[in-house]
Amino acid sequence: MTPMAFVSSPTPASRPEVHRFWDRENRFLFLAVGGLATADFFVTHANLASGGKELNPVTRVMAGSTPALAANFALEAGSIVGISYLFHRSGHHELERVTSVVNIAASGAAVGYSASHH
Repeated sequence: MTPMAFVSSPTPASRPEVHRFWDRENRFLFLAVGGLATADFFVTHANLASGGKELNPVTRVMAGSTPALAANFALEAGSIVGISYLFHRSGHHELERVTSVVNIAASGAAVGYSASHH
């Protein structure tokens, strides 16, 4: 009997979990992004109507017009979805989620600050 050589076959590299872009977690995150953008619009609009000042220099340009202000917050929320999609398509799934989380934190802080200074 001739001894048999053991041949080890390499195990396939584990692939990161692939998920659909509009999965449950992203739908929740995007709902939060949109909700906080809406809250930010209303709180900012109320502050500006009562004589307050917009602190964000980019948004300040649109502070004189309600439709422009609304468009600013809508475009912000849409941009977050778009950036997340680009990360998703390029396989950066962690960054895909982090983009929304960072925006939620920033918008939440802005709403909290604006509400406390109304």
